[in-house]
Amino acid sequence: MYSYTKAESRERGRLFRKGFRQALADNVDPQLRQRLDSIDKSAAERGERELNALYDVRGNDRQAVAQAKAKVRTASREEKAAARQALRDAEQQLKRSERAVNKAENF
Repeated sequence: MYSYTKAESRERGRLFRKGFRQALADNVDPQLRQRLDSIDKSAAERGERELNALYDVRGNDRQAVAQAKAKVRTASREEKAAARQALRDAEQQLKRSERAVNKAENF
């Protein structure tokens, strides 16, 4: 996964266009390619950190769902409705975090 900042995206686009023009002339500057690789490397590292953070959030949400299920099973009659609502909320949060992870993995 790559995570480019806005400045990196602009710089990468500018360098790509410059490299494209140089490629048409068969005269590509090696420093240009090194700069593109440097931007890609930093974006890949940032993307990996963000993906790991998403995995942590998803794991915490899975634990929250498990705890909510346990509360529903052990709740008294008066507390069961509130426990079920807490379970539904935890499941919705888990769904959102799983979607975010899937989107990041497939991007």
